[in-house]
Amino acid sequence: MTGSRHLLEVDGFRVLVDCGLYQERQFAGRNWEPFPVPPKSINALLLTHAHLDHCGYLPRLVKNGFRGDIFCTAATADIADIVLRDSATIQEEDASAKRKRHAREGRKGHYPEEPLYTVEDVEKTSKLFSPVEYEKPVRIARGIEASFHEAGHILGSTMIKVRAAVNGRMRTVVFSGDVGRSGKPILRDPTVFDEADYVVVESTYGDKVHEDKCCLGDRFAEVINSTCKAGGNVVIPAFAIERAQELLYHLNLLQMAGKIPVIPVFMDSPMAINVTQVFENHPELFDSEMNELIRKRQSPFDLPNVTTAKTRDESKQINDLKQPAIIMAGSGMCTGGRIKHHLMHNIMRPESTILFVGYQASGTLGGQIVGGAKEARIFGVNYPVRARVERIEGFSAHADRNELMKWLSGLERPPKHLFVAHGEPETAQAFADFVKAEKNWEVSVPDYRDTAAIN
Repeated sequence: MTGSRHLLEVDGFRVLVDCGLYQERQFAGRNWEPFPVPPKSINALLLTHAHLDHCGYLPRLVKNGFRGDIFCTAATADIADIVLRDSATIQEEDASAKRKRHAREGRKGHYPEEPLYTVEDVEKTSKLFSPVEYEKPVRIARGIEASFHEAGHILGSTMIKVRAAVNGRMRTVVFSGDVGRSGKPILRDPTVFDEADYVVVESTYGDKVHEDKCCLGDRFAEVINSTCKAGGNVVIPAFAIERAQELLYHLNLLQMAGKIPVIPVFMDSPMAINVTQVFENHPELFDSEMNELIRKRQSPFDLPNVTTAKTRDESKQINDLKQPAIIMAGSGMCTGGRIKHHLMHNIMRPESTILFVGYQASGTLGGQIVGGAKEARIFGVNYPVRARVERIEGFSAHADRNELMKWLSGLERPPKHLFVAHGEPETAQAFADFVKAEKNWEVSVPDYRDTAAIN
C-alpha cells in the first residue's frame, strides 16, 4: 500500500523517515486522522525520494506543527517542490468542486470539504528542505547520524542508513525506500549494503518477477505498431517522475532503430515537463549510457516529434487530432490529472490502447481498469471499457522479488530483524514468507501503527 511513514525514536529524539500520502480510496481516511504523534514533537525528517506516496503528506505535517529539517538530496528537494505544488493545486481544486457538487446534491462527503493542504503550506515546507550529498554521513542529533545512498529508483532517490547509539552500543537501521533495478536506463544502479542490524524493505513487487528487460523494447514496439495500424491512440498513464523520462528514452531508441513509426508524441503533464528540466539540471546522477547519448547529441529529452502540453487548451487540442498518437499524461494511477480526460476520449474506442507501465494500487482507477473492469467511472460517469488494455511491467522502477532478494543477499550476516513494508498486504506477506524460507531470517510484516523495539 502507499503512504510510507516510519518513526524512529532514540532517547526521546524522534526522526520520521518518509511522510507519504495514502492514495487508495479505502485508506484515504488515514490522511485526515490526527498523526500518531504530535508533528511538533518530531525533531527531523529523512526523505528517501519525491514520489507522492513518500513525500505527499509533508505539507500537512508542517501545517500541523512540524518545524524540523527535512534531509534529502538536492534533486529530491527540487522534484518534491514540483510534486507537492501540483498536489496542493489538485487538493484545492478538488475541495472546491466537492463543495459545489455536494451543495447541489444536498449532501456531505466522508471527509472535510477542504484541501489537506494548500500551495502556501507547500511553500513553508520547501523552506525546511536541507540538501545532503550521497554517502556523506549527516549528524541528525547527538548519537544519531544518517547517510543517503543511491536507490536507482527515480532521480535523487536514496536508501537511508541510520546509525544510532542504543544503550551505549551503535545500531544500524537501513530503510530501503523504493529499491530500483540494476541496468535500467538513465540512472545509476542501487547501492548494496554489507551490514545492518535492522532492515526495513519495501515489497511492491515482492511476489512477482518482471519480464525480461531484453523483451521490453519489442513489447513496447508491438503495442505502438498494432495500435497505429488500427488507427487509434496509445494512452499511457505515466508517472511524471522517472517513468515519463524513461519512456522518452525508449521511444528515442525505437525510433532510431526504425522499429516504430515517427508519430506525434504528447507529454501532457506540466509536472512531467518541469521534472524533465530537473533531470537536465542533474546530469551528474545519470549512468554512463545516458551520458553517452548526451555526448552524441541524442538526448531523449530533445525528440523532435514530442510536443509538451503546458496549458489546458493545449491538452484539449490533443483529442482533436485525427491521426494515431502516443499520449502520456498523469497521474500514473489515474487518480487525477489530465489522464482522466484522455481516458474519457479513448476508453470506448476499440482501436485505441490504454497502456499501463507502472504499479497500480488496488482501489485506484488504474487498478480497476488493469484488473479487468468492464466499466470505468470517470468524472462521475460510467464508461464501458472497449479499448485494448495492456500492461508492460518491465518498465517498473521497483525491484521485483528476485531483485529484492539479490539486494538483501549483499548483507554478509543476517540482520537481527527484517521488516517487510510498503506493499499490498498479501504481497508483503508472500515476500516475507519467501525470505524466511530462503534465508531463515527473523522477518515480520508490520501493520499500520505497529511498533517494535530495537534492543
